Amino acid sequence: MDPDSVERLRTFSESDPHFDADGRAPHGSSDDRELLDFSANTNPRVPTGSARVFSSAFAAARSYPADDYVPFRTTAAEFVGCDPVQVVPTAGGLEAIRLAIQTTVRAGDSVLVPAPSFGEYAREVRLQGAEPEFVDHGEILDSDPTSHTMAVVCNPNNPTGECYDSERLRAFADRCREHGTTLLVDEAFLGFTDQPSIAGRAGVVVARSLTKLFGLPGIRMGYAVASGDALDWLTTARRAWSMSEPAAALGEHCYQQDEFVAETRDRVETERDRLRDRLSTRFDVFPSDAPFLLFEVTDVSVDDLLSTARERGIALRDARSFRGLDSHVRVAVRTERQNDRLLEALDV
Repeated sequence: MDPDSVERLRTFSESDPHFDADGRAPHGSSDDRELLDFSANTNPRVPTGSARVFSSAFAAARSYPADDYVPFRTTAAEFVGCDPVQVVPTAGGLEAIRLAIQTTVRAGDSVLVPAPSFGEYAREVRLQGAEPEFVDHGEILDSDPTSHTMAVVCNPNNPTGECYDSERLRAFADRCREHGTTLLVDEAFLGFTDQPSIAGRAGVVVARSLTKLFGLPGIRMGYAVASGDALDWLTTARRAWSMSEPAAALGEHCYQQDEFVAETRDRVETERDRLRDRLSTRFDVFPSDAPFLLFEVTDVSVDDLLSTARERGIALRDARSFRGLDSHVRVAVRTERQNDRLLEALDV
């Protein structure tokens, strides 16, 4: 990315409420340890043995990690159903997104971007000197990829939560390939569902993260999956030692925890349905396949709701920073007891 692109992004951000002064999109997560955090969509539980694996990796961290990351790539490939050689390790899912955009998009290009959705897509596109063309997230699979260098899909979409139909997504991927358009699919939350990954399909770059499903955002574990020219570009551009030794060891461990994944999916589905039923008595709640719920606030202002929840020890995600949302809040799905505290704080 060139200095002109960075300066254009900063200038743009001064007039756009969806970004801060540095062009960064606001995200969930509270640093206040006194608050129960419903603003970040990470699993409140971690796989058994994670602390032991992390501690055991300390000795290995005294040396550079083996840059081929074979054990991590093998377990990640088994999880998503691709060939290990197609897995490109990164320090978190966002780095995989940046790497995909950086190696594909050039100044002056146009990129199809869903809205409302994860704000970093537009930021990364603009950092390359390109322009995002925003499309309603529910209509992105019906878009014409012609004349666009890349199309982005978030599956399930953040912050609305819906998964895309697998057949329609594959058909859109094939149309993109026919027109020479790279399809970037962000599957950060797909592990919470039983939907199949599109990883390994020709013309598609998938970005994955272990942050959400395994509740370890501070470890920075992620990867991209690609094939053909896209894989060559990603592999060449990837920084050496792109994942730390503890992150690789934890990733290998987490992806072998089948019971943990199954329990997480069951808990999230049960608690999400319960939360949605209760929240719907006061708010207009979006349907969701993800570990979070988006709802519209109509009886009070969003600021008042956020403030009241904070006074009662709860941090919520102000969803007004998402493009197209002006009176919305997003909440994570946590444990039964924690969710009860949320419902009590919201008077539902």
